Amino acid sequence: MGRANKVVLAYSGGVDTSVCIPYLMHEWGVQEVITLAADLGQGADMEPVREKALKSGAVESLVADATERFVKNYAFPAIQANALYEERYPLSTALARPLIAKLLVEAAETYGADAVAHGCTGKGNDQVRFDVSIAALNPNLKVLTPAREWGMSREETIAYGERFGIPAPVKKSSPYSIDENLLGRAVEAGVLEDPWAEPPEDIYTMTKAIADTPDEPEYLEIGFKQGNPLSLNGETLSPVDLVSKMNAIAGNHGVGRIDMIENRLVGIKSREIYETPALLVLIDAHRDLESLTLTADVTQYKRGIEQTYTQLIYNGLWYSPLRDALDAFVQKTQEQVTGTVRVKLFKGTTAVVGRKSANSLYTPDLATYGADDKFDHKAAEGFVYVWGLPTRVWAETMRK
Repeated sequence: MGRANKVVLAYSGGVDTSVCIPYLMHEWGVQEVITLAADLGQGADMEPVREKALKSGAVESLVADATERFVKNYAFPAIQANALYEERYPLSTALARPLIAKLLVEAAETYGADAVAHGCTGKGNDQVRFDVSIAALNPNLKVLTPAREWGMSREETIAYGERFGIPAPVKKSSPYSIDENLLGRAVEAGVLEDPWAEPPEDIYTMTKAIADTPDEPEYLEIGFKQGNPLSLNGETLSPVDLVSKMNAIAGNHGVGRIDMIENRLVGIKSREIYETPALLVLIDAHRDLESLTLTADVTQYKRGIEQTYTQLIYNGLWYSPLRDALDAFVQKTQEQVTGTVRVKLFKGTTAVVGRKSANSLYTPDLATYGADDKFDHKAAEGFVYVWGLPTRVWAETMRK
């Protein structure tokens, strides 16, 4: 590990990251611990979190409001890439990790720290995302991982904290592990560890149960400019406001719930519950607008790029040469992806029911089957003959 005198610790205010403060000082000889809590639009009051860090022994407690940065610089590129891990999960938690890592590195450089630290365990994806992102941003910084190495149970961790004045949780701890930001919620553990068990309704906070949703559908018109969401029902909104409003509207219709068995990077299968109303609707709408504005070969080739892009984000390689290169491709494809998509939200479902764009490649007088048809049907005969020639030759050969 090597000695570190001043450390910036990624801090959430929970038991593990609070106990990290005295542990780093008393077990690993760190002189000063500076905590950094990232406000990514999770909706919580950050002042108690800031104060708890100071009471737990931090010499300074920082709160970074990075919500706009999070949506604009991380979520929007992922939407442009239609990023869905294993075709389902829109990376709401995974996208937050490279930003938090960047905030840690920036704080370490500002305060002259020689190390950063986080409270991730050895079983999850986040340890990889933090460690690799930090190494990419500043390979000279040491990364300390006390919770990965201390080997204490939760009860032992709480008892250790009490020795240094960190109060035990005042109420019975939730059986669930929950991560939350503006893009969504990730819930695991407790009864959810049984893949046969239906998730209890009380784990959901962003989305209504189907029985409680409106009995009438709601239509949204989402405007995009070069692949970025820009407006809602004709009103131009900031990235944060747009996502916030869409979360509320889509969640009200029960849209955005995901229950999946996920393949973690470390080789473990995990049952995960996600609530990501806005992200799922935006990716659905964006992909549909691409079908109107991109040529067939670009659309089809981009699907493979999207899969690789998604895997890189999930696997903690946001800051990598390959993602930079893929990003250049994605950004080029988005130059013509401007227009409006109309979606219908009803009883937990999203359906694209209309789309329009000044850059549309849909040609009505070629597509129509009516009297206005301009397609030269006679030209099709020669095309079909040439296209099918290899198959015809093969069939004749096989019949000999």
